[in-house]
Amino acid sequence: MNLCWNEIKRKSHNIRVRLEAFSDNSGKLQLSLQEIIEWLTAKDEELSEQLPIGGDVGAVQHQREFHQAFMEDVKSRGPFIYSVLESAQAFLAQHPFQEPEDTLADGKEVSPRRRILNVSRSVWKQANVASDLWEKLTARCVDRHRHMERTLERLLQIQAAMEELAVALEQAEGVRDAWEPVGDLFIDSLQDHIDATKLFKEELTQVKEGMKQINDLAHQLAIADVHLSMENARALEHLNSRWKVLQGSIEERLKQLQDAHRDFGPGSQHFLSSSVQIPWERAISPNKVPYYINHQAQTTCWDHPKMTELYQALADLNNIKFSAYRTAMKLRRVQKALRLDLVALSGLVEVFRDQDLQQGEHVMDVVEVIHGLTALYERLEEERSILVNIPLCVDMCLNWLLNVYDSARNGKMRVLSFKMGLVSLCNADVQEKYKYLFRQVSGPGGLTDQRHLSLLLHEAIQIPRQLGEVAAFGGSNVEPSVRSCFRVAPGKPAIEVSHFLEWMSLEPQSMVWLPVLHRVTAAESTKHQAKCYVCKQCPIKGFRYRSLKQFNVDICQTCFLTGRTTKGKKLHYPIMEYYTPTTSGEKMRDFAKTLKNKFRSKQYFTKHPQRGYLPVQSVLEAESSET
Repeated sequence: MNLCWNEIKRKSHNIRVRLEAFSDNSGKLQLSLQEIIEWLTAKDEELSEQLPIGGDVGAVQHQREFHQAFMEDVKSRGPFIYSVLESAQAFLAQHPFQEPEDTLADGKEVSPRRRILNVSRSVWKQANVASDLWEKLTARCVDRHRHMERTLERLLQIQAAMEELAVALEQAEGVRDAWEPVGDLFIDSLQDHIDATKLFKEELTQVKEGMKQINDLAHQLAIADVHLSMENARALEHLNSRWKVLQGSIEERLKQLQDAHRDFGPGSQHFLSSSVQIPWERAISPNKVPYYINHQAQTTCWDHPKMTELYQALADLNNIKFSAYRTAMKLRRVQKALRLDLVALSGLVEVFRDQDLQQGEHVMDVVEVIHGLTALYERLEEERSILVNIPLCVDMCLNWLLNVYDSARNGKMRVLSFKMGLVSLCNADVQEKYKYLFRQVSGPGGLTDQRHLSLLLHEAIQIPRQLGEVAAFGGSNVEPSVRSCFRVAPGKPAIEVSHFLEWMSLEPQSMVWLPVLHRVTAAESTKHQAKCYVCKQCPIKGFRYRSLKQFNVDICQTCFLTGRTTKGKKLHYPIMEYYTPTTSGEKMRDFAKTLKNKFRSKQYFTKHPQRGYLPVQSVLEAESSET
């Protein structure tokens, strides 16, 4: 009995010793864990209370140093925290618990085993809380450190970029401040200044990209809840403001230069505004075609006032009976009004070459036409050493060409049209004109086919068409004329210049107005020592017409062309035309012809009519003959 009691006492003592030891160990462990939890909580609050990351390099560097010290403090506590957590893990390995936590009634005694389980559960909870707090704190420390490093890197980039951009902007502003006012620039230098301004704008591409980069960096910082310091924000705002002003200055400068170049430059039409006088004003449509405003009558028209006067004067020639002469004399007046009677073909060719007008089917706009005409009249003034009203001549000639080849005022015409209009009215031998015009539609071998000849004749017939005379020259359809020309070289798909000259020497109906124009020009200065049979003018000026039916019957051009006769006397055909003074040989020839015709009857002249041109069958006549 005593032995049993002693054994119980011994076991009870051992249990009490183990409980006391367990209580001491668990108490120390719980105190350490509680201390760690409190320290980690305090540090977490301290980290949260740290100021937001600053917006300039100095502030971020100072915050980084402070945070590094904070991290060192946290890091130095790490071994102790890990040691306590390891002790807690070892304690829980010795004293595991699996039972769920029971709520004990008040006053109920707790068994030693239950008390051990409660202590183990408490240690487990504390260890988990301490471990979570430690992981959270270290992660927040690392995140803040990385955030500071990225922010510092971006701030350093922004600072370096702003310093570089400030220098670049200062240099660019220096260039801008050195610009001369557009009004002080020479007209000829406007294009150079436009090119220089465009180049300057391109050179600032790096500044533009740099501004975009620092604004992007500032935006990225703002997204990361980092706002630039007041100083940096003001500096960035000032840079943006300077850049915006500089861009505006460049755009405004470029606009002013381009407007000045358009209005006053070599390609402008401003210099042509002086071609009209008050109350007229020269205006320009969107496709660069000029039109004219009469502010007094409040009307607009396509024709220059001087061109309108010229057309009114041409109406005086409508009493001429013969269409070829009527057309030629109208063209002569146009030729003089445009001063093309002073322009040599060689000068025209040089202008065409200088203006690179080689492709006949290339389409010119109004500005190109003005360039060509301006060069033409400037060359005329220089070569002839005469005073030429270049704005008036250019505007009038442009008006004439548009009337002939662009009556709808689309602002376009072919190079071949431009050449035809000028070559037809220039001062040159008619044979040289034929050769030059033929070359414009001939191929490399000097040959031209029906299609290209048709183009040439189509451009030519537009000239009498504009004067309302096209019907007398076979109409606007040139195909009969093309077939007529190719009969000179039967069976050949293309003709040479010799064939074209041979056909033109016959003065075909569609082109007869051109050689007649040359005869009108030659006759202007001619005086004939003879008296007009009708009006008694002596000497006869201009054309002289001699009857080859009656002796000593001479008629002046006015009486002949208008059909004027004396009372009771008719004009007797055939008639011989002279546009140069007659020679003794021509007089003897005419005497012989007159003598011969004296013995011929009226029926003979009816059966053998003489025409001064090669008639061309119209399309309808050709169809009826084929039928």
